[in-house]
Amino acid sequence: MKTSRLFFIDAMRAFAILMMLQGHFIDALLDPVYRDPNNMIFRVWSYFRGITAPTFFTISGLIFTYLLLKARDKGDDKRRMKKGIYRGLMLIGIGYLLRIPVFDWIALKFTPYFLVTDVLQIIGLSLIVLVVLYQLCFRVCLLYGIVCFSIGICVFLTEPLYRDLRLENVPAFIANYLSKENGSIFTFLPWFGYMTFGASIAVSFYRHLHRNKFKLTMILTFIIVGYVFVNYSAHAANWLYNLTDIEMFKDISYYNYLFPRLGNVLLLFAFFYTFERFLKQSLIFKIGQKTLSIYVIHFIIIYGSFTGYGLYQIIGKTLTPWQAIFGALMFLSVVTLIALYRVKTNTFVYGKLKGILNRLQSKR
Repeated sequence: MKTSRLFFIDAMRAFAILMMLQGHFIDALLDPVYRDPNNMIFRVWSYFRGITAPTFFTISGLIFTYLLLKARDKGDDKRRMKKGIYRGLMLIGIGYLLRIPVFDWIALKFTPYFLVTDVLQIIGLSLIVLVVLYQLCFRVCLLYGIVCFSIGICVFLTEPLYRDLRLENVPAFIANYLSKENGSIFTFLPWFGYMTFGASIAVSFYRHLHRNKFKLTMILTFIIVGYVFVNYSAHAANWLYNLTDIEMFKDISYYNYLFPRLGNVLLLFAFFYTFERFLKQSLIFKIGQKTLSIYVIHFIIIYGSFTGYGLYQIIGKTLTPWQAIFGALMFLSVVTLIALYRVKTNTFVYGKLKGILNRLQSKR
């Protein structure tokens, strides 16, 4: 009997979080003199670092939607929707919490920088929006998939319109979700687009996973579409510009990064799905399940959350390539071990949230 669990997604999630760990470590601490774009090793490293975030966002949309649709089979999708909203709020809260400068606040020094948005806030908000879309689609699986795919295309195609968006008269708390002018690392657009593409892929898995030759068909689809996105999306945008004379398509063809990165993600999907039977290891599964804990721990160690003293402040960009590589391997091992055997971020935060909600409900 075929299982409905997508083991290759656990492996991809583990891969993405480990790539994020080494990428942040090396980027934060490698001496700028060694950042040579003509160096093959540095180019390969930059390539994988560039597709880590798209992979993570796409996987997040896929996993959430797939679990939501599986819960629908049991008539339990309302509980899963509620859990998605709770998780979204939790991620947003943790994202802000990690940037609070505790000692500065104790000294009554307040700056708005802690309001900038990063990956956790955007994934959290995206999960909430996916829940809303699912409800607006009347919880109809196929309609939801079509809507998500259409939104992803629109978000990517309109990227030039919000690329340099400035919202000077909008409160920073809101503006930071849409504009990078105040220092936000990630914004809702275009990253929500990757989440919706992940959601649409999840619908395909949910509807067709048990069909004969589905796996082969999906792998070939990932390879073909991924290859086209990587190599021909800019040409397609230029063709649309010549056909319609719409300036937006010209801008995409000159600065086309969203579709190629999505293409790279699809090629990774193809690779991991092809070798799925070799990836059903308990360690990979555990790492894939601990991504939030790993993220929180690494952020504290590298960037000095709460205290303001992390490796970035203490060491700075001073390491040689060999020091950075060795240090990244050590850092990756230590953070992963702490997350696997010492820290339970999800359980702790969910417990606190449930406690707060129960108290609020008891006061009504």
